[in-house]
Amino acid sequence: MSRVPVLEIGGTHVTASVIDTASAGTAPPAVVRQPVPADAPADELLDAIAVVGTRVEAPAGAHWGVAIPGPFDYETGTGRFRGIGKFESLHGVDVGAGLLVRLPGAPRRISFVNDADAFALGEYRAGAAAGRRRVLCITLGTGVGSSFLLDGRPVTDGPDVPPGGRAHRLTAHGLPLEEVVSRRAIRRFYATAAGLPGHGPLPDVHDIAASARNGEAPARQAIRHCFGALGRALAPWCERFRPDLMVVGGSMAGSWDLVGPAVREGFETWAAGAAPPAVTALRPADAPLIGAAHWALREDAAALRTPT
Repeated sequence: MSRVPVLEIGGTHVTASVIDTASAGTAPPAVVRQPVPADAPADELLDAIAVVGTRVEAPAGAHWGVAIPGPFDYETGTGRFRGIGKFESLHGVDVGAGLLVRLPGAPRRISFVNDADAFALGEYRAGAAAGRRRVLCITLGTGVGSSFLLDGRPVTDGPDVPPGGRAHRLTAHGLPLEEVVSRRAIRRFYATAAGLPGHGPLPDVHDIAASARNGEAPARQAIRHCFGALGRALAPWCERFRPDLMVVGGSMAGSWDLVGPAVREGFETWAAGAAPPAVTALRPADAPLIGAAHWALREDAAALRTPT
């Protein structure tokens, strides 16, 4: 069956669609997106997630694909959200079982995949990474997501990738990477560089990028410092993994004209020639949905190959 219902669960919104995996490379899918209360009790949160799924025409008895950020036990479908400020009520909860009884059409199965891996798989199937053997996909939003793909499969262990294949587990300037490269880190560094008071609202990243384009020194310094650190953190892993291409998505990819040179400078200060060619995503909006659908198909194929 080529029509696969999918959910993408983000920090504040859930997106639902039915992906036709036979044509996803040519046509964007119809999607439904609505906010969910990330700090709600578990039952209320699961209800809100499932309601989004009821708004698409899911085939009966379907195998759903669900892209969701970590920390999460993707094999068992259990939340591991603790101390991260979102989905705390789902810690230790069997999210798969909870959604199976709430989603429409009596689903037969749900397969969960990391949201960065889903993005990478979508770009591999229908976007900028198509036809590439080794790809590093990076998402730059509130934090840093990553996926190292080899022949269309996420690599999550071994000496050539960071622990779990996750860039956010790296360090920069002696700090966890997301303390240097993230929405909050960029805003904080900019405030310090610009001498802004420690109280009151701060400019957001797109405002800082606009100021950098206009030549404002603190804004340019913030972009160079934060994203240069990202390049330096990724450089040794790119030397090991040897990606043919780096694909960049997420909200900050819209400022790649500024971010890209800073990342490349970071690569080059670590080791000349370490930076792979880099492009922004071709399917930034629907790549995670496409990837989640293909993940579900892959899980079905794996189940068929496993002797009973």
